[in-house]
Order: sequence, then structure tokens, then C-alpha cells
Amino acid sequence: MSLQIARRVFDIEVPDAVLAQRVQFKFDNKTKPVKSLGEVEALAVQIATIQNTLTPVLRNPRLYVFAADHGVCDEGVSAFPQEVTQQMVANFLAGGAAANVLARQHSINMYVVDAGVKAELEPATGLIDQKLSPGTQNFARGLAMPLAHVIAAIDAGAHVVDGAREALCNVVLLGEMGIGNTTSAAALTHLITGVELSRCVGAGTGLDHKGLIRKAAVIERALAVNRELLNIADLDPYTMLSVFGGYEIAMMVGAYLQAAQHRMVIVVDGFIATAALAVACLLNSRVLHYCIFSHGSAEQGHGLLLNHLGRTPLLNLAMRLGEGSGSAIAYPLLVSALSLLNEMASFGEAGVSERSIR
Repeated sequence: MSLQIARRVFDIEVPDAVLAQRVQFKFDNKTKPVKSLGEVEALAVQIATIQNTLTPVLRNPRLYVFAADHGVCDEGVSAFPQEVTQQMVANFLAGGAAANVLARQHSINMYVVDAGVKAELEPATGLIDQKLSPGTQNFARGLAMPLAHVIAAIDAGAHVVDGAREALCNVVLLGEMGIGNTTSAAALTHLITGVELSRCVGAGTGLDHKGLIRKAAVIERALAVNRELLNIADLDPYTMLSVFGGYEIAMMVGAYLQAAQHRMVIVVDGFIATAALAVACLLNSRVLHYCIFSHGSAEQGHGLLLNHLGRTPLLNLAMRLGEGSGSAIAYPLLVSALSLLNEMASFGEAGVSERSIR
């Protein structure tokens, strides 16, 4: 893959606010008290405006798990060894992970994207090869990846979503796998939200108190090593990814933006997925109109990101697995919301009297 790629510009439309009112009017005339389905109605309205129709339909849902390794694992920031990334990719491809179980249950087609796994993966059904490098460098000692790789990774993520669109998919769920990637996400959260680092760092794969202190110290060291570049960048998203990103995070940035450009429904997973989205918002904030936040992660940094983006998730189940598992669990809510909008009878159709005062 050539790395001589120009920075892609994403043309994202703002959904029609007038259509949103029409969809809500349609819901208000169903056989129920006004707004009695609460946030379920808001969910259906959002999807309808994304698709620009009064009769929205979800087609060919796809879950993409972007997988990559992180050089910062050399600093002992994870409770699991780096080899687990490769092992979990094999588990995904064999159909044995939590995300696989949920995808099968809800008829979601699942794919694994090799964004930068530190291993040579054999071609397999459901595996998409977009590897730019076998993982990032240790950002406690310098840049995680060169700027050219950031640009290429964003483009690669967009290319993955183009494939979904060609398959007539109009709803994507984006997950990730990468030992050490909560360290990247915590650093990005700190930079984007401005919240003190200790509040952005969480247990990840299960660190104890000493592990949390070590993890925060590694990020502090990375901030010092890369201070001059970060100060000059002034929250430039490309520089942030060059310093702290993972290849899976950078590719998710491109996937989010391209999905929004294609007017696709985007189901956002947990902490790492939301960190990638927060970076995407720095490139084009309109992407948020197309995002449905599936759940609130038990990782403390996730709440900071949700607050920063001004969004509330559909579920709070104290999950922190990643893989797109939270998105897959929430997906049936989207299906139910559209079934109610499209199939529930109106007062006139059912011959039910409406209230005179509403």
C-alpha cells in the first residue's frame, strides 16, 4: 500500500431537522400517549434523519473489529502479554469471542481488520488485511507512528467502510482489539478533554493500583518526551495520533468519518472506540449526528469522553470488554425502535380515540 496519500477531506451533511419533526409527528400519532416510549422514539427519529426517510430500515449490519499492537506494552501497561492480540484475532476468526456470540445472535456480519497486528496472519474468511506496520513504536520514547502512517491509516479505515457500502450495508458497529490500547485512549482523552491524567487512566485489562500508577507514569513520560511537538500541534488530530495513536484507533477515525459521509448509522462501542470518535470529531464534528452511543463503559475515561461530546449512551451495564460487544448488545434496541415506528398502528388505523388534550 502506498503511503503517499493526501489528507482526505470528509464531506458530511447535517441531517434535516424538519424531517426529524415529521418523524416525531408520525410517532405522536401512534396508539400510545405522546412521547411514552421515551428515548426509544428519539432513537428512531435519529436513524430516520440519518437515512433521510420516514420509513428507515437497517440493512446488512456489519461489525468491524480493528486489531493492532502497541509498542508501549514494553512498559508493562497491561495485565496481559502483547501476544494476546494475535491470539484473540485467531479466536475472532474461529467464532469463539464474546463479539462473535452476540453478532451471531443478532445476525450481524462480523469482520476482523488487521490494522497492525505484530504477527503474520494467514488469509482467512472474515479477515481484512490493512496492515501498515506490525504495531506502533513505544510512545514513551518517541512517536507511536510517523505522520504518513496516520494519514494512510485514516484512508484505510475509510476504505473498509466503502466495502460495507458496496455490500449494501447501511449500519456499522466498530470495535477494537489491541493489548495496550487503553493507554493510548487514556492519553488521547487527557489531551482532548483537558481533564487531569489520573482521571483518564483506568484498569484496562485488569491492572491493580500499582499498575494504574505505572500506567499514568508512562503517559506522563510520553507527554514530556513529545511535549514540544504537542505544544506546537495545539490539538492537531494527526499529531495526536502520531504521538499516541494505535493503528486500530487511527483506522477507526477514518471509518467513522467515511460512514458518516455515506449517511450510515454508526453504533459506537466503549472507551477506545469513543476515544477514536473524539479524534474524528476534531476533523469533522458533523460525524456526531450519525453516531448512536451503545453503552457506558466501566473505564472511567469513557464517562469523560461522553461528557465532552455531550452524549448519553443507551445502556449502562458496567462493561469494559471492547470488541464491539457493547454495540452488539445494544443493536436490538435500534431494530425495536424502527419496528415501532414502521409497524405500530396510528389512532386512525386502529380506530382508537385520541385524547382531546395532548
